[in-house]
Amino acid sequence: MVKICCIGAGYVGGPSMGVIALKCPAIEVAVDVSRPRIDAWNSNRLPVLEPGLDAVVRACRGRNLSFSADVDRHVADADIVFVSSAARVVAAASRPGNGKNKIVVEKSAVPVRAAEAMERILLAAHGGGGTFQVLSNPEFFSEGTAVRDLLCPDRVLIGGRDTDAGRSAARALRDVYAHWVPEDRVVTTSLCSAEVSKLAASALLAQRVSSVNAISALCEATGADVSDVSRAVGRDGRVGGGFLDAGVGFGGPSFQKDILRLAYACERSGLPEAADYWRQVVAVNEYQKSRFVRRVVASMFGTVAGKKVAVLGFAFKKGVGDTRESPAADVCRGLLGDRAHVSVYDPAVSEKQIRRDTAAAHQQQVRVARDAYEAAEGAHGLCILTDWDEPAFVFDGRGVVDVGKLREIGFVVYSVGKPLDPWLKGLPAVA
Repeated sequence: MVKICCIGAGYVGGPSMGVIALKCPAIEVAVDVSRPRIDAWNSNRLPVLEPGLDAVVRACRGRNLSFSADVDRHVADADIVFVSSAARVVAAASRPGNGKNKIVVEKSAVPVRAAEAMERILLAAHGGGGTFQVLSNPEFFSEGTAVRDLLCPDRVLIGGRDTDAGRSAARALRDVYAHWVPEDRVVTTSLCSAEVSKLAASALLAQRVSSVNAISALCEATGADVSDVSRAVGRDGRVGGGFLDAGVGFGGPSFQKDILRLAYACERSGLPEAADYWRQVVAVNEYQKSRFVRRVVASMFGTVAGKKVAVLGFAFKKGVGDTRESPAADVCRGLLGDRAHVSVYDPAVSEKQIRRDTAAAHQQQVRVARDAYEAAEGAHGLCILTDWDEPAFVFDGRGVVDVGKLREIGFVVYSVGKPLDPWLKGLPAVA
């Protein structure tokens, strides 16, 4: 049986290993990380909020998927080790005979040439006598659709050395994915090309967001409608409609970090103009967030001091509880800096996290509401910062409402004798 170990059970490691275990029942998968997170993965409340992930973990946990903090044992026994910049951990845990012949897979986004550094660390730890093969296998799934993206990926990217041993290692990893990924969706490249590809994918998507947000500022100034502009531009087959929705800015753990890594790689390679270009994508994102705050303040007679502003949504995108680099956090801090009283509601983010992200200096100005209605009660203004699909209910006992139109604008409708709303199907008629 092939044995896989993953060091790091976070947003990348946990879902990735869960899907591998689901699709490869003859492969044993172990995930190693800190004890509190391991305990969470072994509980009924997983540390990662992803649609469909609970079912994947329940199907595999205790069969061929285990969560353990015994890093040394699992690394030593593994044939393939997925890591997130943890080369020294792998080197320390690998023992002669059993531990040297390993495929070490760089999974998370890392700086360019990190795989080469990992190779040097592994070989140095074993006096140059080890037979580690390092591969780059970056993840491209999106939070909120991770399980779906992992089950049906656009592509799987594997970077390795152009040597007999490197090609053999790449084939071994490709054989794992072959259990469910069509062969034509597996792309093989050099190590460095795989690393740059991951950073470039994030940077190009973020660049589209910053581009349409820059256009949104022009639309406001000229009277154009950015939705019309995006729709017209997106109909051009050379452009496409993806990532052309204007908003308060991009967030999440990947975009900004990957862009800055790409800019750094350009700078280190003697390409300052290219580095400046990518940094400007981040600068426009910061501009959009601050512009949004300035609009709120200007619209409320030049100040929000002492005024209640309701904030609906705090996660960086709907469907997740992740607040890393969330535009909502920056908007809240901007409003609090002008002495607003901010009332926040998000269905997936804890009060502890909201208070941590809005800074301790303003805790008396921050309230965390139980629902959108409580957040909005008595507010002078309302900011929608995460587009959660929160249902509103209509119960029609006389058959007088237009069910279709209400459902089109987001209501869950029960009308006597009419076909049930999908939200209600399967629910008991009585509590």
